[in-house]
Amino acid sequence: MTVAPPAATRSRWLAALRELGLVAVMFVIYKIGRLAANGHVGEAFGNARRVWDLERWLHLPGELSVQHRLLSWHALVEVANCYYAYIHFPATVACLIWLYLRRPAHYRWTRNVLALVTGAALLVHFVMPLAPPRMLADTGMLDLGRLYGPAVYGAPETDQLSNQYAAMPSLHVGWAVVVAVALIAATSGRWRGWWLAHPVVTLLVVVATGNHYWLDAIAALVLLALAYAVVRGHRPVAGAGTVVVPRQRAELREPALRG
Repeated sequence: MTVAPPAATRSRWLAALRELGLVAVMFVIYKIGRLAANGHVGEAFGNARRVWDLERWLHLPGELSVQHRLLSWHALVEVANCYYAYIHFPATVACLIWLYLRRPAHYRWTRNVLALVTGAALLVHFVMPLAPPRMLADTGMLDLGRLYGPAVYGAPETDQLSNQYAAMPSLHVGWAVVVAVALIAATSGRWRGWWLAHPVVTLLVVVATGNHYWLDAIAALVLLALAYAVVRGHRPVAGAGTVVVPRQRAELREPALRG
């Protein structure tokens, strides 16, 4: 068994720490920016009523009906709340760590998509503050997190750690789609399509618990499409660990042409 030289091992650790620091800095910048976008309560509720009315005009399924169906299965209410509270961020981090260790090319691609879509989401939070449906009491929506636990957010008047008026776009849905796409692209096998269950379950959970509108998820998908379009030239091949760019393809063909 060959042992990596100390210099190579040290270089790998430094690279890993650099990537970890980069992801941490991006997350801190997003959190600070999200808090800076806090406020504008009246505007957030006005936008919420317009989004709600627009969804009814578009004949989208009612969030209230989805919540009522969840409430008919009381054992699933806390499961849904836990999924919302505990799966979103850890699943994304676990995906990034695995990609970094096993599929470096896919890691860079996924990291860049996450950075782009999260930065774009921050801009939307500034431009369009939006109260989540759980705050619209006249619609009949309930805050299942506060009623049944575990609760992610405190009372809006006292919660200084999060911006509760940043429902659009839904980064829960956006990040879940990125995780699923990355793992499908980075793995092979007949069952890898099951990774799509993560964004599907996430979508149902964020709607049923009253944290997001359908249009929040649609907005996230639009931003994701733009982010993927920006990085599409560096997209890895499904199930592979490296990317073959056009110049490399030409070099691979040269020996055959010479022969």
